[in-house]
Amino acid sequence: MTRLAYTMLPSLPGIPWMTSKRLRKMFVFNLFLFSAGLCLFYKLTSIGICIFCQTNRNISFKRDSGHFLHLPHIDCSRNSPFLVILVTLSPESQSNTRMAIRDTWGKEKSIADKRIVTLFLLGITLDPSNQIVITAESQKYRDIIQKDFIDSYYNLTLKTMMGIEWVHKFCPQSSFVMKTDSDMFVNPYYLTELLLKKNRTSRFFTGFLKLNEHPIRQFFSKWYVSYYEFPGNDYPPFCSGTGYVFSTDVASQVYNVSENILFIKLEDVFIGLCLAELSIIPEELHSKQTFFPEGVRFSVCRFKKIVTSHDVKARDLLNYWNALEKSTGKECSGD
Repeated sequence: MTRLAYTMLPSLPGIPWMTSKRLRKMFVFNLFLFSAGLCLFYKLTSIGICIFCQTNRNISFKRDSGHFLHLPHIDCSRNSPFLVILVTLSPESQSNTRMAIRDTWGKEKSIADKRIVTLFLLGITLDPSNQIVITAESQKYRDIIQKDFIDSYYNLTLKTMMGIEWVHKFCPQSSFVMKTDSDMFVNPYYLTELLLKKNRTSRFFTGFLKLNEHPIRQFFSKWYVSYYEFPGNDYPPFCSGTGYVFSTDVASQVYNVSENILFIKLEDVFIGLCLAELSIIPEELHSKQTFFPEGVRFSVCRFKKIVTSHDVKARDLLNYWNALEKSTGKECSGD
């Protein structure tokens, strides 16, 4: 090819070399322009100017969006649950994650003579084979709630509100609702114990409290929020999305008020905005920390006295639960 190039341009033997040099310069120049543009875009969005964002500041949450594909086989009117646990799963979560939960803290159906129900919240993925697995699981376990929106991190608000919608429409007889994630350890025994001691059945919301939190304006952050999504400088009080608990009347109130709230992709913040509209203030469940949005080093005695711990893999969850079951009846120091 080089010989051909020289043959075509015999009077300008330096052209191939010059062309290559010019291409390199053009590439560097274009790369500089792209980087400068990206930096400018980042700077503009960080101060609230987003030339590619929607300019409508009044995008409210759309209640009843999507259609249910799968519903659990539960009649709350005949045997009302004390606690409904709603588990959001990431699109990457596989069937083995759901099975690990079903085999550990999700298998508990009755604690202190109180009925416990654990349900999984799902959207749809672009992989048809995944939907086949979900359909088979739903038919077998009857514990899946699914709608026809795309399952992604940025649709977590839709997924959580789908669970709240189900509670509002199909299980308002329950006493409490918990929302948590699939990579969490949950101790339903200790949670039930604390809820019974708290003896609050209305306008109650608890979890790991997030107070004085501010929107992250850095474009490349996972939690980036533009001024068009949330124009304010401070979020109202909310609880970490890794795990929060509320009385069932709050589920209905949040569902009803949600259409008045600006949609934001951060589900825990969105719920906090609903609570602020309802004048419901999140509160502590216990004087000691019991909800952990970060990982906690495992020990039997410690995990007996927490409600949640984050970043727990399916294999570890099985090991932790087996250890806790073997320790039943054994006392820990300080109990």
